[in-house]
Amino acid sequence: MASVIPYTSVNYPETDGKPMGETDVHIKETMRLRQLLERHFAGQRVYVSGNLLVFYEQGNPRKFFVPDVFVVKGIEPGDRRFYKLWVERRPPSAILEVTSRKTKKQDTVVKPALYRELRVPEYFLFDPTQDYLDPPLQGYRLAGADYQPIVPASDGAMESEQLGLRLAPEGKHPELYRLDTGERLLTAEEALRVEAEARRAAEAELARLRELLGRGGAP
Repeated sequence: MASVIPYTSVNYPETDGKPMGETDVHIKETMRLRQLLERHFAGQRVYVSGNLLVFYEQGNPRKFFVPDVFVVKGIEPGDRRFYKLWVERRPPSAILEVTSRKTKKQDTVVKPALYRELRVPEYFLFDPTQDYLDPPLQGYRLAGADYQPIVPASDGAMESEQLGLRLAPEGKHPELYRLDTGERLLTAEEALRVEAEARRAAEAELARLRELLGRGGAP
């Protein structure tokens, strides 16, 4: 009689037990970048996440990495407990890491080697305190079997082919600009502020025109 191999389910953890970021600056920047990308890709078949365990070897819950922010094109968005490469069948299209003192070696040595093996097309690093990376914004694009540095413009900005965005280091933030329109991506708070300012300007102009008409004058 043939022996029966019992099925053993694998428990994939939902956290690595490490803090989200080293400092408030790093945590806020990670959340900001994720929000910008979520708003930009809303309504598209693009998944945006961050600080989520990404498992890359089926059956081995120890084989994972945790990107600060990552984008996967061509799959449905939606909440996930973790990301399994063999289930989704797509590696991240682009990964953004917010580098700190504790993560510099991981971000500049360990992770690039793994991302290259997993065929992640683009990889960006940003140092919001400008203490650990020079220049503070760095990018790499997969070319053949290895990563090649993305040559920045004179202002330190660089283009992401995968995201369709221009990343520009401006102070403590990498601002994101659309390649097709040149528009800067806004957070929800910034968008509300811009809308409020536009509404006030429109109301002021309407009041001015009404006053002129009341006087019988021309605009």
